[in-house]
Amino acid sequence: MPTVLYYRGYKFFFYSNENDEPPHIHVTKGDANAKWWLLPIAEEYSYGFNANERRVIAKIVNEYSESFIKKWNGYFAR
Repeated sequence: MPTVLYYRGYKFFFYSNENDEPPHIHVTKGDANAKWWLLPIAEEYSYGFNANERRVIAKIVNEYSESFIKKWNGYFAR
């Protein structure tokens, strides 16, 4: 499970067995979790995050999306 960013308690990562899916990022903090597509950027699901946390996550995903995609492509050799 490659972790690509820790930010204010949020952990951004992807699973090493998900190379058959389009680029995306998982986010956890405590018991909450979410999944975001990166091309185009869109929330797939969010469990346990409140509306403010979801806005923060959206901002982070938008800010770091290029980095996330580069790390995804590098890991899966695309």
